[in-house]
Amino acid sequence: MPADAKKIDDLLAELAALRRDVNALMDEVAKTIIGQEDVLRLMLSACFARGHCLLVGVPGLAKTAMVKALSGALDLPFKRVQFTPDLMPSDITGTEVLFEEGGSRLFRFVPGPLFASVILADEINRTPPKTQAALLEAMQERQVTVSNKTHPLPDPFLVIATQNPLEQEGTYELPEAQLDRFMYHIEVNYPSLQEEEQVLTRASSWPASPPKPVLTGERVRAMQATISGVHCSNYMVSYVARLIRATRPGDPFAPDYVNDLVEWGAGPRAGQYLIAGGKALAAMDGRPSVAPADIQALAVPALRHRVAPNFQAQADGVTSVDLVTRVLEATPVPKG
Repeated sequence: MPADAKKIDDLLAELAALRRDVNALMDEVAKTIIGQEDVLRLMLSACFARGHCLLVGVPGLAKTAMVKALSGALDLPFKRVQFTPDLMPSDITGTEVLFEEGGSRLFRFVPGPLFASVILADEINRTPPKTQAALLEAMQERQVTVSNKTHPLPDPFLVIATQNPLEQEGTYELPEAQLDRFMYHIEVNYPSLQEEEQVLTRASSWPASPPKPVLTGERVRAMQATISGVHCSNYMVSYVARLIRATRPGDPFAPDYVNDLVEWGAGPRAGQYLIAGGKALAAMDGRPSVAPADIQALAVPALRHRVAPNFQAQADGVTSVDLVTRVLEATPVPKG
């Protein structure tokens, strides 16, 4: 068998195993969480693509429960941080503490809750920008620096933050630099009637048992390596580049309504996340290459927080989702 053919056969076998593992994990989480399959798939794709997620939804939609269930099924160290107005950066990163040993005193670093594989940053917009900024280095470079010493974070490392869109009092808007560190902005919606009936039925019976571990950290790292080998053609790269550039006012690819209604558009990081997420979705379905449908499925969660409607758009009631949807419809799918 030629070497190239063997590589393809090996990749297909790895993707088939990956798909089985993902289905087993989804089935395990479903024992605790009813519905929200699309949200869970996005969270998993972010994990496999080494990204982070921001979950936005009204209270009572099981955002925290979803993250805890996913962490339990992944068999990864989990920490939940409740963000409050008095939370300090050292409360999450860790700090140097003075110890006495053998008659001498020395400082030792005591890690904070960031030193886990899955971090739930609950109600992230309730803490001031100074503490929010403590996450920037961790999310981007997967390390924290305390007292001029750099400490690497675990691998894998996934931050999932939650935010309530309704409450304004006592909240701090996330700055653009913080938002851009999130691979996806995921809207968590109400369940369907059938799903809500199942939720109510389950709530009136015995509590569901916590998810059993399905994937180890070692297996997650292996899946991340497999996903990096998924093919993304030059046609798809061109499609993503044109899609991203179409969100920027003044760009030759931008439609007139973008020039009229957008303050600023998505940067190159958005395109990197679209391709990485597209690879993850393709692999989760057992496919060896990225398809246009993968990019289209990720366009809104990957771009909605990276396209800023200007004052005119806000006055007209045009949201970032409206703009991303129109750009997606206006950008031709490549034929290759």
